[in-house]
Amino acid sequence: MSTNLTIRCNCGAVRGVLRGVSRESGNRVICYCDDCQAFANHLSTTSGILDAHGGTDIFQVSPANLTFTQGMDHIACLRLTPKGTLRWYTDCCRTPIGNTLPTNIFPFVGLIHSCMDTEGRPLEEVLGPVRFRVMAQYAIGDLGDLSAYDRFPVLPSILLIGKFLYWRIRGDHKHSPFFNPETGEPVVTPQVLGITE
Repeated sequence: MSTNLTIRCNCGAVRGVLRGVSRESGNRVICYCDDCQAFANHLSTTSGILDAHGGTDIFQVSPANLTFTQGMDHIACLRLTPKGTLRWYTDCCRTPIGNTLPTNIFPFVGLIHSCMDTEGRPLEEVLGPVRFRVMAQYAIGDLGDLSAYDRFPVLPSILLIGKFLYWRIRGDHKHSPFFNPETGEPVVTPQVLGITE
């Protein structure tokens, strides 16, 4: 059974809706990579994003299911490297929204849990259980209780690519709020961070 989920920033200036949310509509992972940690640190909001081991709870879903209903002018984007992943957030209160590939060729967004308003329901109830914990080589703290893959394993990679292809064939790349449907370019110019940033 699917539901619609409110997407909002911390100050409420940006709001949206993620339609058709269910355990089958996306892929829930926790990523411990150093880039996700650097993104959270740059936004200075690590306490609301990272778990005790530096992991980010992400729901990978088609961007065609996501619509922003207000505050699109507050959507900002950065890259940690000139060719890196696009990382979307709000410039009003620096709430992380999610990650996309640099182009809309393969439609996909990894929405970060902190922008989801579950109305008090646990994430497990709304998104289902975490399917994979990945990039544990960058995890922090006492890792004795952490069960995760050091990298991104082959099976979830294949499953995710299959979803990408299905969403592409379905035409979802033309309905992403993050890309111009005609040019395929990001709707805002990404800021590329320097090493000190």
